[in-house]
Amino acid sequence: MVVKLKKNDLKQYIRDIPDFPKKGIIFKDITTLLKDKEAFKKSVNLLAKQYKKENIDFVVGVEARGFIFGASLAYKLGAGFIPVRKKGKLPYKTKSVTYSLEYGTDTLEIHEDAIPENARVLIVDDLLATGGTIKAVSDLIKEQKAKIIGIAFVVELRFLKGKEKLKDFDVYSIIKY
Repeated sequence: MVVKLKKNDLKQYIRDIPDFPKKGIIFKDITTLLKDKEAFKKSVNLLAKQYKKENIDFVVGVEARGFIFGASLAYKLGAGFIPVRKKGKLPYKTKSVTYSLEYGTDTLEIHEDAIPENARVLIVDDLLATGGTIKAVSDLIKEQKAKIIGIAFVVELRFLKGKEKLKDFDVYSIIKY
């Protein structure tokens, strides 16, 4: 028997892990959503439904969980998939951006020839927290003169106000806390 999931039902597939990665943080674990075939399928379908009429050329997925949803979504939308990786992980010439974290900095890279000028791009990640990572990714995409059509997440932690850093973009999240 196939159970028809509604959007609001997906929250039950997100597991809370207290004090991870450090004390005081409640980590939203999506592996429990990923392992359930109906919940995973529903989440990808909801993301695809949001952007199916946008003629997306490329879906950009952010390392690492953004690869899971990004590649699935690219397939569903008939688009190419482009990974954005941590420094030193891509084999060809790259463009990079360094951004601030609450406890230091990090660097993300994309192949310098990954996105043609004026391409229609959708950025995808699993979770929106403070918005710093995705803001950095959007800077990389803009540097390649592509058009960012939207930014999509499975989960958004609204209390961290990450959407404020992305106010210039169309941001869509399936599950909101």
